[in-house]
Amino acid sequence: MLTRAAATRYVAPLREGGSLPAVVEADDGGAYVMKFTGAAQGRKTLVAEVICGQLARHLGLRVPELVTLDLDPVLGLGEPDPQVQGLLKSSGGTNLGMRFLSRALGFDPLAYAVDPAQAGRVVWFDALINNVDRSWRNPNMLVQQGEVWLIDHGASMIWHHNWPTAAAWADRSYDATDHALAPFGPDVAAAAAELAPRVTEEAIAAAAADVPDVWLTDEPGFDTPDAVRRAYVDSLFRRAATVHERIALPGAGPARTRPTPGWITREAGR
Repeated sequence: MLTRAAATRYVAPLREGGSLPAVVEADDGGAYVMKFTGAAQGRKTLVAEVICGQLARHLGLRVPELVTLDLDPVLGLGEPDPQVQGLLKSSGGTNLGMRFLSRALGFDPLAYAVDPAQAGRVVWFDALINNVDRSWRNPNMLVQQGEVWLIDHGASMIWHHNWPTAAAWADRSYDATDHALAPFGPDVAAAAAELAPRVTEEAIAAAAADVPDVWLTDEPGFDTPDAVRRAYVDSLFRRAATVHERIALPGAGPARTRPTPGWITREAGR
């Protein structure tokens, strides 16, 4: 299960995100990016964050530590921004926290390079979870001390918004033509050979087990939270084995020398 903490201070909103996440302090002494059940996207965004984030960590991809954060709505009484105050008041109870990465910078494919193996792992993983939110316009990656971290998986697994379509989604293709890492020649075949065998039913079930029951109750078509968890396992497990065969990447352009992984200097980028 995820570690549990309680939010003690609202520090600042992150207005880049449509759901208005925020940096908060918690009673365990940590700082977190908090995502709220009362946000317009709803609790399924948090479910996707947990399942995808924990599965990514199982596969060796860097995702900041996830925790559940208890929120007392009284924390919003002193907030001058009515939007923030309303969000806090409507999100009492269990919310999600992602460990705040101090001094991290937003990933820019024009400024930071990755090798084809790393690019392949991320593209393959995003194809598995059908992540539509890792484009060059909005990479949802951070760079801290020379390491790339993946964040914001709430827009993934679109099928869980309409469960009767889940079986069909398992066989859908994935368009990676504008993926943030597409310019780096992702080796998705090697990634599939390495990662697909690790996406076992047990591994997915372990990630789904970290989702609090309260975010899974009253799901139409399911009697219990565990039944919903099983549906996530079935959908992702079925998709893992062959999704690499249905990833669309940009066609090969003019040959060019790829920069050494890391920050791209002006000379290296020529």
